[in-house]
Amino acid sequence: MRIPFTALTVAAAALAAVSVPASVRAAAVCVVPNDKIPTSRPPEADRLFRSKVLERRIAQTAARISDPELRRMFQQCLPNTLDTTVHPGRTADGDDDTFVVTGDIDAMWLRDSGAQVWPYLRFAKDDPELRRLIRGVIRRQFRSLVLDPYANAFLPDTASTATPWAKDYTDMRPGVFERKYELDSLCYPLRLAYAYWKVTGDDSIFDDLWLRAIDAVLATMREQQHKEGFRTSYNFQRRGTALHDTMANYGYGHPAKPVGLIASAFRPSDDSCVLPYLVPSNFMAVSCLRKAAEALDEVNHRTDLAQSCRDLAAEVQAALNRYAVVNHPKYGPIYAFEVDGFGGALLMDDANVPSLLALPYISDVPLDDPVYQNTRRFAWSEDNPYFFRGRAGEGIGSPHTSFDNVWPMSVIMRAMTATDPAEVDSCLTLLKTTTAGTGFMHESFNKDDDSKFTRAWFAWVNTLFGELILKLDDAGHRL
Repeated sequence: MRIPFTALTVAAAALAAVSVPASVRAAAVCVVPNDKIPTSRPPEADRLFRSKVLERRIAQTAARISDPELRRMFQQCLPNTLDTTVHPGRTADGDDDTFVVTGDIDAMWLRDSGAQVWPYLRFAKDDPELRRLIRGVIRRQFRSLVLDPYANAFLPDTASTATPWAKDYTDMRPGVFERKYELDSLCYPLRLAYAYWKVTGDDSIFDDLWLRAIDAVLATMREQQHKEGFRTSYNFQRRGTALHDTMANYGYGHPAKPVGLIASAFRPSDDSCVLPYLVPSNFMAVSCLRKAAEALDEVNHRTDLAQSCRDLAAEVQAALNRYAVVNHPKYGPIYAFEVDGFGGALLMDDANVPSLLALPYISDVPLDDPVYQNTRRFAWSEDNPYFFRGRAGEGIGSPHTSFDNVWPMSVIMRAMTATDPAEVDSCLTLLKTTTAGTGFMHESFNKDDDSKFTRAWFAWVNTLFGELILKLDDAGHRL
């Protein structure tokens, strides 16, 4: 979950401007006490968006899936973002504008929204309406970055202040839902925009708004290298909350030595970092800065900005090479999860992406990188403090859901980065048998009882599961 359950009703009431049909919500939380998976897609009339190209691919892939439960899960998980979370529209000046909720929280996260529509990019070239919807997500993300590059989640109305987090001690602005600075939130829009351009050939997204967004991203990343001191312009405290939901040292976080890495106040889980330099997010930043540089060169002919992106990427990569690798007594050289530049390192992995497990999926780290392979074995073991194994299943969890809760996202990422078909099959079996009979992915499930789960409606992981099945189908994996 992104915010405590106690705040969900407050958020829903405050954000009534985003309307979702009751049948959509009902389908999202359907739980059945048997092994058969029900048909839980909303009725066609209640789906928020429909793509004939996507539906055709769903039918084609489904016909090749011999396992009936896996087939049903794919049929309803892949389109879940389009069925239940997207709100395409136009700005006052006619630009594409798509607001994407995460599911049961009616706000738009930069990370989640970019990940939610990612599997649909492959269909955008052949579906003009889908292309426009994704373009609208990108444009909304750019506007959000310009509004506040330190915010992680936004409201539908940029003039609204209707958020349960309005009293956080930080510079809250109209249009911001939550202001937890997360480095990956700066990266996901760049990743999506680059891939959209490569798939569709549409370079109209790279206009003045894009340049303003890039300026905001670069300025934020540079400030968070802490070269000008420990106290930056960003400060965050949340009153009366758990330690992982706020920042130490009066809102400035733990100290970081300036070594070239970029600090992140919070993780992709929306939990505060223990050590400021979150390694997976820095790897993602390197990759996305390189992609941004290519667009700036080829489309905007802004060699100055392109070089700034490349220089920063090179500086971060060099710092990762020097500070992110530690020698583990059992696994040898592995990537740390967080470091501080002083020599401190936190050895763990969290299920949320970017994660160490997901490095080849989300960054330029190659699958056969020996350090990554060592790290992968560490992450999927009980030497990782947040790896849990029980009667229902095993996988990586998160401090966000405390102990003994496995995140299906980690199982999906294990399958995404596996080279052994048997390992992939074991992941599919685990995913299939831990939905509590709903046929949908959840945020997490108890390692001993999958009927105890968090977030019945979490569109990102549903769509990510669909992406996994598409990948396996493309590769000819027997399903």
